[in-house]
Amino acid sequence: MTARKPHTNNRVDWNDPRLQALLRRSEEWKLDNRGTYEPRDVQVHLGWGATTARPAVLVWERDQVMMLETRFPIPMGEHVRVDVPKGDGMRSLWGIVAESREGFRAEDRANGVHLHWLHLR
Repeated sequence: MTARKPHTNNRVDWNDPRLQALLRRSEEWKLDNRGTYEPRDVQVHLGWGATTARPAVLVWERDQVMMLETRFPIPMGEHVRVDVPKGDGMRSLWGIVAESREGFRAEDRANGVHLHWLHLR
């Protein structure tokens, strides 16, 4: 059995010009998860007891997280129900808006797109 080396802490010099140059190159990156998932039209209900649905697009889903695209803002912390078409019926998912922002892409800005990350319950 080989003895394990003790863990050493690596110190980072955040003022190193090489590191600063590397970090500056990524400052303007605008990343989102769209494009890797087949978008699906869904209906979103704001608030647990909402009876009126608004149109949205499910642009990404994984585990207990989903990303919605809407033409209206949804505040962070809002409780929502998302109705997703499934076969002949509808699947309802409940979640809370964990992050919400306007879209970065040119077409997002032109169309008033907002993106919302939901944590499902």
